[in-house]
Amino acid sequence: MILNPAIITLIGGSWLISAVVLVTAGLGVRIILRWDLASTGGEQLAMERQTCLISSVLAYLMCFELLSLFLFVFTADRLHSLFTGAMCAAGSLNVNAFGYPTLALKLFNFLLCGIWLVVNHVDQQAEDYPLIDFKYKWLAPIAMLLILESFLVTQYFRNMQADVITSCCGALFSEETVSVAGAMASLPAIPMMVLFYLSMALTMRTGIHFLVTGRAARWFSTFSVAALIVSLVAIIAFISIYIYQLPTHHCPFDILQREYGFIGYPLYLTLLTGGICGAGVGVLARFQQIDSLSATIPAVQKKLCAACMIAYILFVAISGYPIVFTDFSLEGY
Repeated sequence: MILNPAIITLIGGSWLISAVVLVTAGLGVRIILRWDLASTGGEQLAMERQTCLISSVLAYLMCFELLSLFLFVFTADRLHSLFTGAMCAAGSLNVNAFGYPTLALKLFNFLLCGIWLVVNHVDQQAEDYPLIDFKYKWLAPIAMLLILESFLVTQYFRNMQADVITSCCGALFSEETVSVAGAMASLPAIPMMVLFYLSMALTMRTGIHFLVTGRAARWFSTFSVAALIVSLVAIIAFISIYIYQLPTHHCPFDILQREYGFIGYPLYLTLLTGGICGAGVGVLARFQQIDSLSATIPAVQKKLCAACMIAYILFVAISGYPIVFTDFSLEGY
C-alpha cells in the first residue's frame, strides 16, 4: 500500500519540505545574528543573496505544502475501498490512531505556511528586508511542526492494515457519537445557520469598512478567522446535510466524491483561501509603522481583504445553493 504513487509523493515531499525548512531555519538564525544592512562587506552581500535564494525556495516548497493537504485528503478518500466499513476518507482516516491527528496538523500547517508566504511576499517588496527577523524567527517552529507532520504522515500510511474493520462516516459523524465530531453533528441546525451567516455578515461589514477607510484591519482579521472556524463546524452541522439532503448525514468528506460533483474541493479551497487572506491582513497590521513598508502594506492588505471577501462570498454561494434551490428543509429537525 505504501508503494502507491500518491503515498510516495506525500511521504517523500513531506520529508523533503521538512528537511529544507529545517536547514533554512538554521541559516536564518545565522542571518538574524549577523545581518547588518549598513555594512558593505562581502559577508553582508552574501547573506543578501542567500536570503533571496532561501525565500524563493521556501515559497515553492510551502506552495507544495498547501497543495499536499488536498492530495492527502484525496488519497485517503481513494483508499477507502480497501478497508471494511469505510465509505469515504472518514473511514480511511480512522484505520489507525494517526489519521485524524495528521489531518488536523496539516490543516494548521496549511494556514501557518499561507500566512508565512504573505509575510515573505511583503518583505520582498522592500529593499531593506524589514521583516527578515520576523519571518526567520518563525521558521524554527514551522520546521518543527512540519517534521511532526512528516512523522505522522509516515506513521499513518505505514500502519495501514487492510484487514482492519473501520467505522463509516455515518457512525463517526453521528449525533449519538460521544466525540468532537459527534458534538459538532449534534449542534442544532437553525442556530448554527444564524451563527454562520452572522459571522460572514460581520466579516463583510468590517471588510467594506476597511476597504473604504483603511481602519479596523485587526477587527476584520478577527472576524474572518472566526468565520473560518464557524464555517468548518457549519459544514458538519448543516451544510453537508443540505448537500446530501439527508437529515442524519453529517460527513464532511463525502462531498469530495464524484456523486456530489466534487463540490467539497471548491468549498474547502474558497474557505481556506479566505481564512489565510483574512488572517494575513491582521498579521501585516503590526508592521504598518515600518517606513519602507508604509505604502506597500496598506495596498497588500486591501488586496488580501478583497480576496478574502470574494473567497467567502463564493463559499457562501456554493454552500447556500442547495439550501435555496432545493425542496429539502431542516425545519422540524
